[in-house]
Amino acid sequence: MKRLTAIAALAAIATATACGTTGTTSSGGIYTTIDGAKQIDASAPINPFNPQGSTFVGYDTMSLGWPKNDLMNPDLFYPGLAASWSATPDQGEVVIHLRPNARWSDGKPVTSKDVRTSIGLAYTQGGSAYTVNAGAAGAAADVVIVDDKTVKITQGANRSNAFLRNVLSTVVVPDHVYGALLPAGFWRTLQDARGTGPAADKAKTEITGLSQKVITFSPREDVSAGPFVLERVNPGAALLKRNPYFYDSAKIVPDKVKVLNYTGNEQIWNYLVSGKLDSAPFTAVPAAVMARIKATAGNEVRKGYSPVAASMAFNQSRKPYDDPHVRRALAYLIDRAQVTRVASPEAGTPSIATTGIHGSAAKAWLGPGLAGLNPYKVDPAKADQELRAAGMVKRKGQWGFADGKPWKVRLTVPAEFSDWVAAAKSITSQLNDHGIDASVTTSADYTLYLEELASGKLDVGFWLMALGPSPYNIYQRLYGSANGWSLLAGRLTHSPPGKDGNWMGGPEKIGGVNPGELTNRLNLATPEEQKKIVGTLAALTNQQLPVIQLYDYVNTQFVNTSRYTGWPPHDSEALRLPAGVWMQLGMIEKK
Repeated sequence: MKRLTAIAALAAIATATACGTTGTTSSGGIYTTIDGAKQIDASAPINPFNPQGSTFVGYDTMSLGWPKNDLMNPDLFYPGLAASWSATPDQGEVVIHLRPNARWSDGKPVTSKDVRTSIGLAYTQGGSAYTVNAGAAGAAADVVIVDDKTVKITQGANRSNAFLRNVLSTVVVPDHVYGALLPAGFWRTLQDARGTGPAADKAKTEITGLSQKVITFSPREDVSAGPFVLERVNPGAALLKRNPYFYDSAKIVPDKVKVLNYTGNEQIWNYLVSGKLDSAPFTAVPAAVMARIKATAGNEVRKGYSPVAASMAFNQSRKPYDDPHVRRALAYLIDRAQVTRVASPEAGTPSIATTGIHGSAAKAWLGPGLAGLNPYKVDPAKADQELRAAGMVKRKGQWGFADGKPWKVRLTVPAEFSDWVAAAKSITSQLNDHGIDASVTTSADYTLYLEELASGKLDVGFWLMALGPSPYNIYQRLYGSANGWSLLAGRLTHSPPGKDGNWMGGPEKIGGVNPGELTNRLNLATPEEQKKIVGTLAALTNQQLPVIQLYDYVNTQFVNTSRYTGWPPHDSEALRLPAGVWMQLGMIEKK
């Protein structure tokens, strides 16, 4: 209770500041926002490797580039600390050219040594292009400093066409602050880790063993190459001031940025209704609250493409969900337009069809082929046919198993996702109307929900999918580790249902097609080959329905024009980036 009181008091102070009380230091004012990726933990170190760290992407945390929001091309980036880059056709070699005038907030230049150290630190965390167990993303095998502003990064034997974008997404930290975290001989140990046998295993353990040391490292002060640097942080807000050495300082208008803390969606809604935020990323908002937000002076909504879709997913190792006839029957009974109106009227559109791909991207990937897929429009008669084909029997108006056992559909969602809860209630209501005993259960939080899914505890749940623009990322959500396929050291394996996180439990092959193998090939295929594979996987997904694609998200953001202007327009490819990157692109102006 005391914590909430303190947060409220600090939020009030922040509001007064954001509304124009900028003091004597401000000509550009204080820009007020939230960090949609995390809540503030004032005790967290000023360290971007710490998941809760007191650093903020786009403001005081910089990467080599910033991804654009393209429908199909994942390699389109805005320059960040990298002024330019080049890659060989197979992405086997990437060369980065740093901005010549990039400097840290203590005045020292940003150099290739900073990039190399950052890559070494990233290896201690694993994943992306920097892992000692190279998977689908490929892994850097060699990092060469060509000169102070040029770095050459070579991909290892386990190739991936995701290598360039993973390299460009590298977060860069100063070597003179973080370099001592890497022990002498680190790069030799990394080389040993790429081998096999006991010596390689020992080297891998040494590198991953550095993870906690890196995560818990706590610099005394923020040394940033971004447009801002952390001035102070408390439980209610973080305040960042301008970095006088930022390479494009003339484009940065605000003198300071205040990042307000929040404890849930309701607090963000209150900030927006009160006009406290200059901008905020998407937050699930009920229609009535959205009307109040829009009624606030200066508030506007910006909408654009968001490569994410919500789906109802099945545990196919459990009956009757192992039968595609049952899954198709449910698809014929769910009015997706109604579900979307109830769950996400402002930030979603009913899915055109279950393809595995967001509707906007599906048009680009599939072209006329999209119209040939089954949209599963609401049709109770077809649902009845499918249920009978599955051997289900209707007695006294209620569907059940042939042996007389009742069929109870238990649809589970995390309690904290209000749009999913609303969608689940709409779906179960529709199924009940058709004689199917359906109800909603909730998991206390998303972490617990994912644990329950992975353990195979749930029959039917919700699943985020269509995570573009990379086609591999899109289909990995359906035919990746959650469905039994894992790639380790270049070798694809399939685990049986209930093992290694395989909760979807789909068959390894369907009609002679191995969807996991096809998905893995997307990681190496040429653009033309990718289109063919995507077409095959979309048709298979539409026919088999491992999920029912419900609604495709719309990137709905909030801006307030009372204090600043120059926002990205609707459908801008920059909309999914933090406002700090908008500033770097010269988009934010003082009103």
